[in-house]
Amino acid sequence: MNLQEMIARQRQIVEDAKREGRSLTVDEQREFDQLQVQIDAEADIGSAGTGGEGNGRSVEGSGQRSMGMAAEGSVSNTESVRQQAALAERTRISEIVGLCQRFGIDSAEYISRGDSIDQVRTAVLERLERNGTPISARVVEDEADKKRSAIADGILLHNNIHVANPAPGANDFRSASLWTIAAHCLADEDGVNTRDYFMMSRNDLFSEVMRRSYYNPTAAFPAIMDQVINKAYVEGHRTAPVTFDQFTTRGTLSDFKKADNYYVQGGFGEFLEVSEGGELKHTLPTDEKLPQRQLKTYGRQFTMSRQAFINDDMGVITTLPARAAKAARTTINTQVYRILTGNPKIYDGKQLFGTDHKNLLAKGTGVTQEAVQSMILALGGHRKKMDGAEQAILIRPAVIVVPLGYKFAMYTLFNSATISASGDVNPLYQYKDTIRVVEDATLNAQVATGAIPWFMVGDTNDTDFIQVDYLNGQEIPNIRRMETPGQLGYVWDVYGDWGITVLDFRGAVKNPGVEVTTPIATV
Repeated sequence: MNLQEMIARQRQIVEDAKREGRSLTVDEQREFDQLQVQIDAEADIGSAGTGGEGNGRSVEGSGQRSMGMAAEGSVSNTESVRQQAALAERTRISEIVGLCQRFGIDSAEYISRGDSIDQVRTAVLERLERNGTPISARVVEDEADKKRSAIADGILLHNNIHVANPAPGANDFRSASLWTIAAHCLADEDGVNTRDYFMMSRNDLFSEVMRRSYYNPTAAFPAIMDQVINKAYVEGHRTAPVTFDQFTTRGTLSDFKKADNYYVQGGFGEFLEVSEGGELKHTLPTDEKLPQRQLKTYGRQFTMSRQAFINDDMGVITTLPARAAKAARTTINTQVYRILTGNPKIYDGKQLFGTDHKNLLAKGTGVTQEAVQSMILALGGHRKKMDGAEQAILIRPAVIVVPLGYKFAMYTLFNSATISASGDVNPLYQYKDTIRVVEDATLNAQVATGAIPWFMVGDTNDTDFIQVDYLNGQEIPNIRRMETPGQLGYVWDVYGDWGITVLDFRGAVKNPGVEVTTPIATV
């Protein structure tokens, strides 16, 4: 098989995979790589052979030598161009395949279309930004990958962490200890019987897996730990007991620079009649000082120490990551509620809730029909001057945020069709399916003594209130294993980037509340 035939075969392999809508199989990838080795060797031989022929022809007569050299030069140049073209094509295909495999994306279309590596890189980035994660990704796992997945899922199942689709064989590793897992990993890497490593002490096993991971960060044991930690981490993030996301909006920023939020949501002005052939009148927003959004980075760190390994403390790679993920979410929750209870000054230099903003009831109350009605009226009572006239800003109530101890009364208030024995109609009954009650003990914790406020938040389709921004929309914080000099163990960093901004004071109304007393049940 000559050089052209080998390159043609590589293209055929890629085309077959594309036609069937899949990535390369293990056998196809192996053949592709073997062909590439042969192509490299062919190019090297061709280069050496050209030089040898040139030396042989140098003993001919001067006339023949000149003609020979000219002919040879022409052949040599043609061969050189051919080899360079073949090398460039081989390099293009190899780089595209490698890039696409890293993100689980099919490379066949890019290769057959003749895209350059820069074009493919741009297409991959656009695809990841558009979809968040690669779609239609098909990754062919080898036996080592399957065993790692089984071990990781077995650890998670043993520690009662939800696994949607456990890998085959996961149950075989439900009772495995950290050192037996380490022994399996070392034996598989060396191709020897597992019992050879079972004879080692736990301390020696720890030293060996640490040594190997130092020289090879993708070694089996730390890779399994990473897989367990990431799955436990995502599950912890999903189940975190927070409520802030029920009355805030979610945004995204691409960097850490301050970003202006150009227009506070408000009126647009009335639509004006346009006569035949007339011109449309332009609307100019009249907002003054506007809010700025900015991200900050938050994080912590945890370690699986030598002692934890020897003591077989599985909680380090299951419970701790889940707690770390929950801590990230509850930190945001605490920061959002701190805005509600702290009542800070916002973009216009005034406190968020106050008489200037017309979003604060004059007197605090408990849960009553009159209080809720007053908050609904205050929420919908904002005005904005447009085109020289006052225009109502229509804001519908959507969420009531209350401290622990209020939800029972709220349920009765909204779910009773009548409010008296005589059958008087309860006007708030109409809101039972449109206003959601959110109860969070964070309010109780942040207001240690005295009256605890509660709030009504408007529909996000009508107004802005508090927005939580994430770097590039990534809500789940990052977690990565680090090599820490002098540290006896594996260290993981956990960090996330978010920013919390009040976008518009019109988005909520505050009731200063009353002191909440929680009765203690006696048996």
